[in-house]
Amino acid sequence: MADISLHFSSKAPLAGTFTAFQQIFQTWRRRSHERQELTKLDHRALRDLGLSEGAARFEANKPFWRD
Repeated sequence: MADISLHFSSKAPLAGTFTAFQQIFQTWRRRSHERQELTKLDHRALRDLGLSEGAARFEANKPFWRD
């Protein structure tokens, strides 16, 4: 019984770390995709979203790791 609890506790931090990295990478991928899509919008679509062309360009030029 002691081996099971030691085995479980030794892997728990790694599982949490993997999940955290996975979530970070998914967020980065989503940001990158959304910013690429933003560059494809015309001025009418940007206006519908309430964004100026300058604001859209600023957001699209941000690196994927910046919020």
